[in-house]
Amino acid sequence: MNTSQQVHDSTRMFARVLGPFLVIVDVAAVLRASDMRTLLSDFSANSAWPWMSGAFILIAGLVVVALHQHWHGPAAIIVSALGWLIVVRAMFLLFFPDTLMSLADSMIGATVWWVAACVVAALIGAYLTYVGWAPDHHRPAAHAMNASRDVTPAG
Repeated sequence: MNTSQQVHDSTRMFARVLGPFLVIVDVAAVLRASDMRTLLSDFSANSAWPWMSGAFILIAGLVVVALHQHWHGPAAIIVSALGWLIVVRAMFLLFFPDTLMSLADSMIGATVWWVAACVVAALIGAYLTYVGWAPDHHRPAAHAMNASRDVTPAG
């Protein structure tokens, strides 16, 4: 398998996970918008929650960063950027939880902007879901391999 095919497959695998995750979490957040302040308050009430969440989020982000440093093509750029954003978010949860909670509280207070950001994230997730799960019928390498197998020598 050539390198560009490996990059393509890696991007598709990460898109299969990140895409549905973004869609599900952002749609749930919009549908539960009235609960978000309470959830944030409960989350930040105990300092163990930001710490534990930050640790688990950090490992997830580092996996994406370590296994997907590809910056060619829209899907690959989105996957790589999400990996780095996940790492940054985790670092804020670990080192500056109060700052992150204050920022999240301000965002939740600006409901229209917060919902708009969730919709944009869900659309990005839908795009990644498509990239990850749509059949890959139009790959030139796949057609070339199949074509060479279908040809029988004249004899």
